[in-house]
Amino acid sequence: MAYKQELWDEAKKKCRLGDEEIRMAKEMGLNPKSLIKNIPDKKEMWKAPVKDWIRDMYEDMKRKSEQKAKRKNRNSK
Repeated sequence: MAYKQELWDEAKKKCRLGDEEIRMAKEMGLNPKSLIKNIPDKKEMWKAPVKDWIRDMYEDMKRKSEQKAKRKNRNSK
């Protein structure tokens, strides 16, 4: 589902994200409302900022897809 640009702009502003983080979020299929919902509260010191959360998830996704591709190549030989 495509979300309106206004929602992405709002998430970008509220979560203090850059264009790169927005691109990563879109690529992972996240929606702008979930980004806003995951902004840490002052009482949630354990929670990472949204920018870091997106980057960590994106790196995990890339690593897992690379591992899957390696397994697939190994099994096809």
